[in-house]
Amino acid sequence: MSGPTIRLVGDIGGTNARFALARDGAYGPIQTFIGADYPTFEEAIEAYLATLADSDRPTEAAFAIAGPVSGERVAFTNHSWSFGKTELKERFKLDRLIVLNDFGANAVAIPYLAPEDLTPIGPGARVEGAACGILGPGTGLGISGLVQSPNGAWVALEGEGGHATMAPHDAREGAVLDLLRRRYNHVSIERVLSGDGLVNLYNALCELDGVPSLGYKPPQVSDETLGRTDRQCREAVKMFCAMLGGVAGNLALTLGARGGIFIAGGIVPRLGDRFFQSAFRARFEAKGRFQTYLATIPTLLMTHKNPALVGLSRLP
Repeated sequence: MSGPTIRLVGDIGGTNARFALARDGAYGPIQTFIGADYPTFEEAIEAYLATLADSDRPTEAAFAIAGPVSGERVAFTNHSWSFGKTELKERFKLDRLIVLNDFGANAVAIPYLAPEDLTPIGPGARVEGAACGILGPGTGLGISGLVQSPNGAWVALEGEGGHATMAPHDAREGAVLDLLRRRYNHVSIERVLSGDGLVNLYNALCELDGVPSLGYKPPQVSDETLGRTDRQCREAVKMFCAMLGGVAGNLALTLGARGGIFIAGGIVPRLGDRFFQSAFRARFEAKGRFQTYLATIPTLLMTHKNPALVGLSRLP
């Protein structure tokens, strides 16, 4: 009698590729590879497979990709990698290949997360079976949704909402976006709500305030100690949190996400109490006549370190 199907699962972002093997919905251990070390996605997979015993050779693979996945050819948004689905399946002798947008995979994980994997941000209670929304800033900005089909199955909505146009909430944000528009022409949400987005906010605030930019990288802009002495770094983080709240509120209204809005990605957890004390929740609810509607919708920080791998492992 054959054992459980072995599925290679991979969360492939703009910076790192995380691989593991999944059996019967459980995965592990995880190995992380730096994308820049490998010229192609296939070579990163080969590097991981080389660490496995022959008995652990997977017959399936499921990948969460930071980029659109429609069509035969898949190209990464924030990485030079690309691959063909059929070619990849044949190269690694797979019986089945599943490729999802990374935030689609994160969305699929939501029903399987434990209470300790979620930290509430403000009030609200989840409505059972209602649509959920998820977004998260990291190397880029991912946005997705989760809806329940009539047969009870959960279905992820795969899109590229991070590349929608960013709108200002007030004059200060408007001035920042005007500066960025002169540089980029189109200022997407990702241009301000990502690692590079933090730097964009910081540089724009320096220009508006007539002070020189010190060329900080994202970890420096978000550094709490530096923020105590650098006003532009401090304001960039505050603006980042407020803007994220506004975008999260838009997503909740768009999806009717009474099942909750979930915040993922690598940046927010590193902000710690600064995020929970920020204007995020106030801006989430600040939608005029629909403030009362939004006040009932919970916002939750996903603290699970690898939700995409949870989702990929649980896919039927």
